[in-house]
Amino acid sequence: MKGLMIILTVVLTSAPFAAYAQVPAEAASEKPVVVGNKICPVSGAKILADAGMAPVMYEYKGRVYNLCCSGCLEAFKADPEKYSKIADQEVLSAQKQMSDAPVQSVP
Repeated sequence: MKGLMIILTVVLTSAPFAAYAQVPAEAASEKPVVVGNKICPVSGAKILADAGMAPVMYEYKGRVYNLCCSGCLEAFKADPEKYSKIADQEVLSAQKQMSDAPVQSVP
């Protein structure tokens, strides 16, 4: 009987901690990823804060996309698969260009 009480005590007191340990992992997976596109996938314009229009950020499938204005936001929402692919391709292309750029040495 004493052994059963010890087992129950361990199980009952450790259960809340097991649930708590799972919360941070779930919360970390829910944090959106900023894509970092510098070209609006809808209009093709550079995203500039001082260009007279306020840039907009929009989250789609756990990824945050940059758009040049609220007008483009409505178009993005209408066909998010199309425009998210365009933005993802732009970022991949920019990364490839950076990795292909020659390294300059400093004298």
